Amino acid sequence: MAWLLLIPVLLPIVAGLGLLILNFKERMQRQIYVAGVVIANAILSIILLLTVQNQKFTFCYFTDKINLTLRIDGMSVVFGMIVSVLWVVATFYSFEYMKHEGKENKFFSFFTMSFGVVLGIAYSSNLITMYFFYELLTMATLPLVMHAMDKKAASAGKKYVAYSISGASFGFIAIMLLMNYGTSLDFVFGGILDPALVSGMENLLLVGFLLAFFGFGVKAAIFPFFDWLPAAGVAPTPVSALLHAVAVVNAGIFAIIRVTFYNFGIDFLRGSWAQYIAMGATIITIIAGSSLALRTKHFKRRLAYSTVSNLSYMLFGITIMTPEGLVGGVTHMLFHSVLKITLFFVAGAVIYKTGREHVDELYGMGRAMPITFATFTISSLGLIGIPPLMGFTSKFYLGTAAIDSGNPLAYIGAFVLIISALLTALYLFDVILKAYFPPKDIDVKTLNKDVHDPNKLMTIPLIGLTITSIVIGVYPAPIIHIFEQIAAGLF
Repeated sequence: MAWLLLIPVLLPIVAGLGLLILNFKERMQRQIYVAGVVIANAILSIILLLTVQNQKFTFCYFTDKINLTLRIDGMSVVFGMIVSVLWVVATFYSFEYMKHEGKENKFFSFFTMSFGVVLGIAYSSNLITMYFFYELLTMATLPLVMHAMDKKAASAGKKYVAYSISGASFGFIAIMLLMNYGTSLDFVFGGILDPALVSGMENLLLVGFLLAFFGFGVKAAIFPFFDWLPAAGVAPTPVSALLHAVAVVNAGIFAIIRVTFYNFGIDFLRGSWAQYIAMGATIITIIAGSSLALRTKHFKRRLAYSTVSNLSYMLFGITIMTPEGLVGGVTHMLFHSVLKITLFFVAGAVIYKTGREHVDELYGMGRAMPITFATFTISSLGLIGIPPLMGFTSKFYLGTAAIDSGNPLAYIGAFVLIISALLTALYLFDVILKAYFPPKDIDVKTLNKDVHDPNKLMTIPLIGLTITSIVIGVYPAPIIHIFEQIAAGLF
């Protein structure tokens, strides 16, 4: 059964390449092809995530430490489920949105291929395999970032590649250190460092951890390497929503979880100077991202800076380096994925129907696009952390973990979480108030004449995601229980 793990990775890659060759002329034919591949792959992936656990399949072998092997464990289930479910939702949203972007064959080709590559990261059994797919993800998503092929897209693409490859280079150095001082490169909860080899080399390995943290942290938009993420907002909104609010950025979070808890191990890292540097960077990023989001008036760029901040919520939980911190970080990874993809979909719906890209152009849109902005409002409340919606639970766990850790810097982080929540309320309520309560001197009827919600391909994903966020927010216990098992090394 373990060999089946290769199918959800290869199928979308092969199908995406096939789309370039087939070059469909009819939109409906292409949509049937893409939908069939994505849905079938998502179903197979979910089945495997639930049934084929802790079985290894090696598809490329060099040495005992250097091989490409797939295996599903608890963290694989979390990341794989997020990707598998949200990719289907984003696919149907993209069918409508991409009508006005053009070059749909190329877009859906790389969009489909990226699905398989991200699952390769989720299924990775060791650091070498994850690194292989991690690098491949940069190449697969670059054409999506540069889809428009204008000056802005070219500039964003260059920045994306430069940041990603530089970060991966840092990560590679850490891999070499782990290869020399570890028993293997496998993902083993608690770490793989050999105590006999580590003795006397602790500071070198702490440097290696920081190289891995900031290297893989590039995709997680850690300070000072977050500038690529807002720049990538020039990509079509489905790319911004899925790849840069869910898949690519979460791949960075996932990689740091693996390196911290499954390679170096928190027993080695906790209390070290390296922990304080990593945690300090997350605290700076949280406040910087929220502040920049409040300052910018560009709708998608504001959401991108919000993502920068929220990614470091997750990283902050990881750097607390306790089981409770990991629970908080993983919970926020899931909850933020659902909430932020919804907010990006709303921004895309506005661009698709009106061409408006700035917050100051949204006056009266709440009445003109009632479904769209109702989902935005509910998701915004969730992201702010208002109970009983999603964001409250994850932020509560993060704050509690910080206080319980006894780490003085974590106390500062908990305070920063509160400040960031206030800033989040300011930059999201700014949109809501403009949409529902425009100034009386603005003629919103004339301004929004003929503006209405998009069709069902875009509104149904918005409604479905919003309902999901409410249900999970009200009843998060089953999911939290799974995360607690992962943090205890039981799953």
